[in-house]
Amino acid sequence: MTRIASIRARAVCVPLAAATAFSSRLVSERHYALVEVEGDDGVTGIGFCYAGHAGGALITKAIHDLLAKKLLGQDAHRVEGLWEEMYQEALLAGRLGAVLRAISALDIALWDRNARAASLPLYKYLGAAVTDRVPAYASGGYYLDGKTPEMLGDEVAGYVRQGFGAVKIKVGRGRDLGLERARIEAARAAIGEDVLLMLDANNAWADLPTALRFMRAYEPSAPYWIEEPFGPDDIDNHARLARLTPVPVATGEIEGGRWRFKELLDKGAAMILQTDACVCGGISEFRRIAATAASYGVTLCPHWFHDVHAHLVAATPNARYVELFPDDKVLNFRRLVTPQLAFANGMIELPDRPGLGCDFLPEAVERHAVEPWA
Repeated sequence: MTRIASIRARAVCVPLAAATAFSSRLVSERHYALVEVEGDDGVTGIGFCYAGHAGGALITKAIHDLLAKKLLGQDAHRVEGLWEEMYQEALLAGRLGAVLRAISALDIALWDRNARAASLPLYKYLGAAVTDRVPAYASGGYYLDGKTPEMLGDEVAGYVRQGFGAVKIKVGRGRDLGLERARIEAARAAIGEDVLLMLDANNAWADLPTALRFMRAYEPSAPYWIEEPFGPDDIDNHARLARLTPVPVATGEIEGGRWRFKELLDKGAAMILQTDACVCGGISEFRRIAATAASYGVTLCPHWFHDVHAHLVAATPNARYVELFPDDKVLNFRRLVTPQLAFANGMIELPDRPGLGCDFLPEAVERHAVEPWA
């Protein structure tokens, strides 16, 4: 038996080169929580999650003060049982938000550790559906000061030249319907009819009439989906919009726990789930959500962190796309890990290295740390 010998966590803050906007927020830095879990066999796994534009230390505090005591000394391979114990411990402290993200990071580190101990890439340790590469869509199209629709078109056309068959852009920040329509039309014209165009509203709209007003302007450009049209708790409006527009509704990136995802499925509020293993409860909970979605005939296209989601898409038959940021301008987590996953022609190459196949860069972590390892 391999027992969990040590747990370390640390919050980091990585500034963006330029402040970047989406529908309701302006972001100038990204905060992450990093975790290392070591067994008494000397094998260490890593986990991580996004904390937002502040608050990484809230997650590490939950790890230190609430969750680590449930894991230390335990069998490192008893992952499902340890997940249940962490979740029960967190019932009164927070079943979503920072505490569930802390559980997510620890769970990912356990799976990574165990896959490394078995000398298998994570997707093979989980039971792969594919073993060579997985499809990705290029994520970008953010709002920047002075960025015109023509400049947006040039950006997404660049992704197509790199071989991507699907791209995603932001919508919902502008209240000028004509300008919003011009952005979408410029993107569609630049990528052609055969490339999928995803739209991400980031909880932009407060009511159904507003959402419909913009959707009617977007529909002629044949979007593949509209992402997070409303706040995450407004499940009923997601369902109403799904019935009133031909554009599939996608959501779930900041949702946690299988029960909330089942509500989305039961109400017909999403045709595509964007479950994030770093948010929903880790790899263990991601797999439960994916299995539930499969029984509804619903596809997963996970949110962010291709470092972990490439493995999960490869091991999940009803998962289709990995979200990939072709550079580190927005999702700058890649500055903290090495080696990077290779991608070409719109596909991510699955690594043959054990576990996640990457490690934290000590010098980068030190440079961006807001607290010591503890």
